[in-house]
Amino acid sequence: MPTDSPIDRTSYTPFYIQVKDAIQANIVSGNWPKGHQLPGEVELCRMFDVSRTVIRQALKELEYEGLIYRVKGKGTFVDEPKIEQSMAQELTGFYQDMVRRGLIPITKVLKQELTLANELVASRLEIEVGARVIELQRLRGVNSEFISYDTTYLPYDICPDILHVDLTSRSLYGFLEDELGLTIARGHRTLEAVLADDYVAGLLQIEKGAPLILLDSVVYLDDGRPIEYFHSYHRGGRARFEVNLIRVRQ
Repeated sequence: MPTDSPIDRTSYTPFYIQVKDAIQANIVSGNWPKGHQLPGEVELCRMFDVSRTVIRQALKELEYEGLIYRVKGKGTFVDEPKIEQSMAQELTGFYQDMVRRGLIPITKVLKQELTLANELVASRLEIEVGARVIELQRLRGVNSEFISYDTTYLPYDICPDILHVDLTSRSLYGFLEDELGLTIARGHRTLEAVLADDYVAGLLQIEKGAPLILLDSVVYLDDGRPIEYFHSYHRGGRARFEVNLIRVRQ
């Protein structure tokens, strides 16, 4: 194993950080490309001459930062670079955002049906409890890998055509604006760190308890009406959100 940063036992830097930095150096330099399988814990212990506890802590840190991922029964592998998505200043949907970044978006529609708004959905969309809404459940990703599981609600009375449109290869926002003549003006989004439950883990093909980013959002038309409420679970190791900030002078 090539290591640019071998363990320095005279350093004040903890051993697990030195191991982490050495592994990270191999990933960043391209010595270990995406998909490369790391040596097992026993082999890493031998290479660095440290305990298994040190190795496990280093791997845990690398996994948390999204540089590696583990597959139960198979081993630990170098992950792909995180996929950046815009959070502020410019309101775009996932499809538009990925196309703009030169990536190929993929969508698998799990549910597209008429349902009735519960209290949470009604409050977000500012409609009556029991009002008709269109519920979409989709897996979203790039190339051949799904990175998010989204549940979207839209008021049926505003956009009934969404119930029948094929959203596997087109933008929801694009359809709302280009086909229905609606103007999306603004949105409010919140982020929360959560852990994958059995259901979401199965959909995204990750381990139960893996880190996820939960994105919760309400999107409004130019006349102030809410047009979309959605919550979306993003794989923590594959997504990074980009936020632009401006200074407001007092």
